[in-house]
Amino acid sequence: MTDVVARPLTGRKFFAIIASCFAVIITVNLTLAYQAVRTFPGLEVKNSFVASQAFDTHRQAQQALGWDVSARLDRNVLVLDIQKDGRPVVPTITSAVLGRATNVSQDITPVFEHDGQVFVAPADLGPGNWNLRLIAEADDGTVFQQRIIVQVKK
Repeated sequence: MTDVVARPLTGRKFFAIIASCFAVIITVNLTLAYQAVRTFPGLEVKNSFVASQAFDTHRQAQQALGWDVSARLDRNVLVLDIQKDGRPVVPTITSAVLGRATNVSQDITPVFEHDGQVFVAPADLGPGNWNLRLIAEADDGTVFQQRIIVQVKK
């Protein structure tokens, strides 16, 4: 039979146990923080205070256009529908970026063409939520800016 000799828990052993636990916690926190910063797409605007000064004016001008905007994926074709009073509107699209909300690694820039009713662009998207960040200009020069959620189910 084997005799088990109990060794006392000394201050050095206790410190090593506690230090090891904290080392694991700190390592996990640093890893998660690094991953969060690495995949964050960044800021929407460089100076939020300056952007906020004109926000209400831009919003009112944009709402005065009266556009109804929606987007959907139809058999690997991104369909962007812009209407006013039930009729198609054909603004100048100055910027369109389609991507995930959480990272920029899958961002694409769709090339839209108007087919007489809606804008269409080829897009091969995986399932989930996508954001179309659209900036368009009306005939009168009013800038229209909106984030449109596109839900893809496969």
